[in-house]
Amino acid sequence: MSAGRAEDGADWEYAPLRIPAEVGRLTAAAQLSLQAEFGGWELARVARYADGSRRVTLRRKRRPNNPLPLPRLSI
Repeated sequence: MSAGRAEDGADWEYAPLRIPAEVGRLTAAAQLSLQAEFGGWELARVARYADGSRRVTLRRKRRPNNPLPLPRLSI
C-alpha cells in the first residue's frame, strides 16, 4: 500500500491486485464491486496481459485510523 497525491490535494491509498487468467470477467467484476461497496475502493487502473491475467489497481481516499483491511479477491 502506498500513498499518492491527487490534484485536489487529497491523500489516496492504493491496493494492487492480480487477477488470474482463468477468472472470468463477470466473476472479477463481482469481486471488485464488493470491494467498492464495502471497502470504499474505486477502480484506478486495469492492465490486461497477453496470458489473459489482469493487474488491477484500486484506490480510496486515505482515512485516519482506517480499520478496513486491504482488499483481497476470493477467486
